[in-house]
Amino acid sequence: MAEKKLEVDLIEEPVWEKRLEFLKLNAAGKVPVLSLDGQIFSESNSIFEYLEEIHPTPALLPSDALKKAEARRLSLWFDDKFHKEVTSNLLYERVYKKISKTGHPDSESIKAGAKKIKFHIDYMDWLLEKRRWLACDYLTIADFSAAAHFSCLDYINDIDWERSNLVKEWYAKIKSRPCFRSILADVLPGFIPSQQYAELDF
Repeated sequence: MAEKKLEVDLIEEPVWEKRLEFLKLNAAGKVPVLSLDGQIFSESNSIFEYLEEIHPTPALLPSDALKKAEARRLSLWFDDKFHKEVTSNLLYERVYKKISKTGHPDSESIKAGAKKIKFHIDYMDWLLEKRRWLACDYLTIADFSAAAHFSCLDYINDIDWERSNLVKEWYAKIKSRPCFRSILADVLPGFIPSQQYAELDF
C-alpha cells in the first residue's frame, strides 16, 4: 500500500489471544485483514489482488501473462513454502513464542529453518542471475512477499548475507525504497534489531 501511496491506519492484533471481535472479522484468526469502504478483506494475496485492481498504478503485476503468472507463483512461494520451512521455524520459535507466552524455542525447528533458508537463498540467487528482480526485470508483488519475510528474519539476524551477493543487492534495493522506511523504523519491544537491519547500504 505504501508503494502505491495509499494511506492506511495500522492496527496491531495479537492473534494468539483469539479475540471474538477479531474472529468476527476473519474466522481464520489470521492477519492481515483490511477494512475498506465497509468491506472486510482477508488473506494477503486476496487483499493485494483487490488493491491492484482498484489502484493499478504503480503496477505490481506485469501485463505479460507469463510474467504475471511467475510473479504470482513466487509470491505464493514465499507466503507458503518459505513461510513453512523458514519463517515458522526461525521467527516463530525465537520471537512469536516469547511474545505470545506459548512455550520455549524448539532447537530442532530452529536448526531446520537455518538449513532450509540456505536452499531458498540459493534459489533466489539463481533467479537473480537472469533477472533484475525476482519474477522479471521490474519490481512485482513477488519481491514484496519475499522482502516481508526477509525483513523479519534480518531483524533477528537470521540471514547469512555473505551467501549471495545478488540476494544482498536485491534486498538493499528493496530497503532503499521510500515505502520500506516505516518498516525499518519498527522496533519490537524486548528484541534488539540486528546491526544492519535499518542500514540501507549494508
